[in-house]
Amino acid sequence: LDKQQGSYRQVTSTAVKQDLVISAYKPNGGLEERFKLEAGTDEGVWDFVRAHLRQLPVFVSKGGQAEVIAERQNYLLFDRMVAFHVQRGITVPLSAADFYQGLTQRFSERDGMYFLPDQTAEYDKKRMTVEGIVQLELFVQDESTAIQWLKQQLTREPQTFQELQPEFLKKIGGWQKHEKPLELSEILGQNFLRFDGKRRIPQQIVSWMKQSAELRDLIGPETLLPDSWSVNQGLETGNQELLREAKDRWYVPDPNQAGDLEKLRERTLLREFQEYKESQQRRLKVFRLEAVRAGFKKAWQERDYQTIISVAQKIPESVLQEDTKLLMWYDQAFTRSGEE
Repeated sequence: LDKQQGSYRQVTSTAVKQDLVISAYKPNGGLEERFKLEAGTDEGVWDFVRAHLRQLPVFVSKGGQAEVIAERQNYLLFDRMVAFHVQRGITVPLSAADFYQGLTQRFSERDGMYFLPDQTAEYDKKRMTVEGIVQLELFVQDESTAIQWLKQQLTREPQTFQELQPEFLKKIGGWQKHEKPLELSEILGQNFLRFDGKRRIPQQIVSWMKQSAELRDLIGPETLLPDSWSVNQGLETGNQELLREAKDRWYVPDPNQAGDLEKLRERTLLREFQEYKESQQRRLKVFRLEAVRAGFKKAWQERDYQTIISVAQKIPESVLQEDTKLLMWYDQAFTRSGEE
């Protein structure tokens, strides 16, 4: 809530210090009754997502520009789905990568947001009445927001490390003191892909290259060659100018590739969480928040509530209280441990 301007703006951070305007709704349409039968299944996940999307605004504009509706983005839909399960003591049946892949298969995507079929038609109609879309302003303060900022940049334009680094260094000025510092190379390597110039140019990079008239003229003839072009596999070419332009550019992986990356990253995060768990320190001053989140999630799935409680006691109280994900895992673990 911006009291000076008399308006409000969406935020993507899990911890905020300003006054908030919170929209809430009670699930209806029989979701709770159906979920009793579907709990812990894939269908239960998608039933919740359909019900949730139905409650969200379809189109928001200001000053002739459309605005991104944060709650319709894939990672926030995933967070809401996880919270819905955890609050009911149900195991979450899908990983993030599987969830994102399922979203693209079941729902329409527009400007990085997901819609039900009837909502898509409404959004498309209203989208034609505005000049463009304003992206949410991301404040990079930890690993999670750094990943979202990089995804925003690389979705718009695949870039080299040298192109990304100057802007990244400007963005991390507000990095939280308790959050373990990470190199740009480490974040890129664990969450994105780089084209090494030795195979087909990925479709994500080809789509960006087609925005250039010069490169588009070079790509056109290449796509006519037998087996040279595939929407899923990209462009196979011997054109050195195209390969040179695409080489070393980082890009956002497709859902299938993201699944493999997620598994590797999760193993790294869980190793760090194990160090926190075994640490003799009474308080962790600097730690990797994403590792704690991954560890809490795994412990929850295994009903190891004591691990969540013991590690939470090592985290500064202010961090625990301000991070909605950590607080959710901790509160539920504390409640469940008292029931056993």
